[in-house]
This record gives sequence, C-alpha cells and structure tokens, in this order.
Amino acid sequence: MFPLRRVRRWDRAFISLPLVLSAMWVSRTAVGSEEAAIIPIVGPITDITRDSLDRRVDEAIADGAKVIVFELDTPGGMVTSSLDICSTIKNLPTDVRSVAWIHDDALSAGAMIAVACHEIVVAKSVRFGDCAPIMVDPAGGLTEMPPAERAKMESPILQEFRDSAVRNGFDPLLCRAMVTVGQEVWWLEDAESGQREFVGPEEKKRRIDDQPDGPWKLVSSFELDGHTYPVEQPIDRGDALLTMTQAEARAYGFAHAVAGDEVTLRDVLQLSRLPSRIEVNGWEQFASWLNSPMIRGLLMVVFLLAGYMELQSPGVILPGIVALVALGIFLAAPYAAGLADVWTIVLLVLGLGLLAVEVFLLPGFGIAGVLGFLLVLGSLLGTFVPSEPNTPWFSMPKLQGTWDALHDGVLVMASSMVISVIGILLLLTYGQHIPLVKRVLLANPEPIPTGPVPPPRADLLPGDIGVVTGALRPGGQARFGHEIYDVSSQGEYVDAGARVQVMRHQGHTIVVRPLPTDV
Repeated sequence: MFPLRRVRRWDRAFISLPLVLSAMWVSRTAVGSEEAAIIPIVGPITDITRDSLDRRVDEAIADGAKVIVFELDTPGGMVTSSLDICSTIKNLPTDVRSVAWIHDDALSAGAMIAVACHEIVVAKSVRFGDCAPIMVDPAGGLTEMPPAERAKMESPILQEFRDSAVRNGFDPLLCRAMVTVGQEVWWLEDAESGQREFVGPEEKKRRIDDQPDGPWKLVSSFELDGHTYPVEQPIDRGDALLTMTQAEARAYGFAHAVAGDEVTLRDVLQLSRLPSRIEVNGWEQFASWLNSPMIRGLLMVVFLLAGYMELQSPGVILPGIVALVALGIFLAAPYAAGLADVWTIVLLVLGLGLLAVEVFLLPGFGIAGVLGFLLVLGSLLGTFVPSEPNTPWFSMPKLQGTWDALHDGVLVMASSMVISVIGILLLLTYGQHIPLVKRVLLANPEPIPTGPVPPPRADLLPGDIGVVTGALRPGGQARFGHEIYDVSSQGEYVDAGARVQVMRHQGHTIVVRPLPTDV
C-alpha cells in the first residue's frame, strides 16, 4: 500500500504529464515552424553566394517557411552562379511563395534573380534592371560586340528572362529590354478603353504614326500614391538598357508594393509576425574574406617572402611550409568561389615544370625560365578571372565584370611583388637584428675545422678547380689544393662537396661556378 502523500504525488504527476507533453509539442511547433524567412543577397554574386543561398533555402524550408523573401542589394556578378540561383528559386516547393525585396539595388544578375521570384517588393529608392553582357576591349573601352558573340552571350540570359516573364506575369518586352541593347520600347494607351501596352517601334508606327487619328496615344504620365510622374518616350531607347526606379518598377507591373523596413514588409505580405532572417554563416563569410583583394595580396606577399627565405636556407623547412600553405590558400579560395578555372592549374604546372628544367637541367636563365615565369604569372592572374558562359577555356574576357576582375588581379599581383621586393631588402638589411629571421636566413652548416684562411691570392686563377667545404649560400668556403679560400657562387646554392671552378676575382671575393658531376 502506498502512503497517502505518495499517492497524491502520483496523482499530480499523471495530471501534469499531458500538460507537459502538450507544452513540449506547442514549443516544438513554434520553434520548427516559421511563417516566412528573409534571405539576404548582398554584394557581388559568386559561387559562394550560390552555395550559401542553397543552404539557407534548405534551412528555411526545414523550418516550415511558406514565404521566402530574397532581400537584394547587389550590383550583379557571375552569370553562371546567378542562373543556378534562379533555378533554385523556381524549383522551390509548390506551397512556398518566393518574394524579391529590392533593398536597394538589383542590377544585372540581381535583376535576373528578382524576376525569377513570384512577386517583387521594392524599397523607397531602388535601381532595378540593366542586365546586358557588355564587351570591353583590353584598353578598357566599350566596343560593339559582334552579332554572333552577342547572341552567344545573351542566349542563356534571355532564355532565363523569358521563362520568368511567362511564369510570373511580367511583360516579356520589358524583360528583353533589360538585356538587349537596341530594343526600343514605347508605352501606349487606348484613349477609349484606358488599356495600356508596351510595344516595339514597328507596332508603335502601326498604331500611332500610321493612324494619327486612331485611339492609341503615347502615355505621357502615370499616377502613384497621389503623385504624378511624367513619362519620357520611348521608355527605353535603342542605345540604352532598361533600368527602373521604384515608381517605374511599380508602374510597369514588376513591383506591387513598397516596403522600406521589415515591419512594412510584414504588412505588405500579410504575415502574422515578422519574418526571421537567415544570414550567411561564419565559414561563408570567411571564404568571401579570403577572396578579397587585400587578403589575396597578403597571401602572395607571404608566399614570396617565405619562398625567398627557403631558397636562402634550404632544409630549414619552416619557411617552405609557410610558403606552400599561403600558395595553397591563394589558389583554393578562388576555386571555392568559382572565380577560377581548371586551365589555371594546367598553366601553373607547366610553368613550374619549365622553371624546374631551367634550374636543374639548363644553366643560366634562358627561354625555358622566361616562359615558365610567364606561365606561372598568367596562372596566378587567371585565378582572379571568373569564367564566362558559352566561352572556351583561356579566352579573352568579353564582359565588363571579367575585365574588372582581371584589372584587380593585375593590381594585386603588381603591388604584392613590389611589397615583397621591399620586404626582401628589409630582411637583408635588418634581418640580423630579428632573432627568428636571423636564425633562418643566417643559418650555416656545421662548422668544419679549416685553420686560418688566407686572403685571395694571385696564383688562384680563373679556371682553377676546387671542392666546396661548406655549402655556398651563396657565400662559403672551398678548398683549392691544400688551402681554403672564401668564395661566392653567382647566386645559386651549392652543396658541400661539389666541385667548383674559379670564374673571376671580384674585389676580395673569388667568384666560382659549380661544375657538372660528369666533368
């Protein structure tokens, strides 16, 4: 028999158990069910942006979001990444509504992403449109793209806009005007019915120019929120791309509302509570940070300085490891962002191979060395340049963004080399006063008892052959006959025990060169 107090405790437990389980279920429902989520897309669009968006979309759907808002503030970016993002948006579950919130810019690829959504909401001041591929010449000027090239570059972009226009009810002529230069668009109104349409120059001529007394007239203004906005015709000239303001985006049927903050956005979308924000995570921020020009330039400086220290002191290992790590990050970061192609690795391997041939097989610094250096430099510059759609590997850039990336790469590489040269000079001048650098740069082989070393003598003539007693870095000692002399190579590292030949006397220094082992 249970004591009365224990029975009462069990009664309370059985009564409270359903309440606890109910509370747990309600809590789990509240945590795991989000009505709407905001996914910001900020800055240039790369493969990192695409992968981050895929992750955040999956997270929003897992949390039960039925409305996903893509907050856009981007100048555009990589076409391939943007096409993938559009595909992700269009393949959302059928019960999930996609909304583009332009806050504040959706230019170029950003415009393509915006029209891929079911609906568009704009902030109070926006720029929206301008999505044509622009060809830039090597001097930085705009040039006319050949028809075949233009068709090739525009094809996937136009196809994406056409599909979005059909899916989401946007005007296909206006969508095309955001992509194609030379596409005039006029805005007409039927004076009898009030119907308004966007037409090309041929249709405008047929309805107005050929029928001056007909019902169709040019739209001269539109009204929004109690304000009258004048309309300049054509609304898109043949020499420009369609770029819209907030009012124009609404008047032209792209945006249906204005929201300057999340509270207004909640009311516009008729949500019961504020949408949650799903930001980029730490790793995605770190990957973007590694691809910034400043960090890539710093990595190149570290690689060059550490590589120089390793060449000056072979076998120390630490500078070599640091150089390899810096080079690995320098090369891996753009691949993670989709900014580099496989041809850059091919060029790098070929360039390093030619440099190895020059160092180990061919004396001096000839054609193989120069070509190897140019290939390595070209491969490193190539890691700054994103690939363009429908173009072969290793082709000259055609898009403005590609030329901008190449320009950034040249600046980063040039400044890194200048800083590295200054750093090497500082190491040579002040390195002996820095304990760690002194230990690395001035490391000598184990001392070999040699006795007193006489000054250079006239009887040691060019052509005499001796044996290195301690590694030349490039300075060291060599034995000629029965005597030891201070000697210096011509800059190369020479192992102890190698045979060397006197080249010349340079002041008090005897300059030697290593002899092949078979001589």
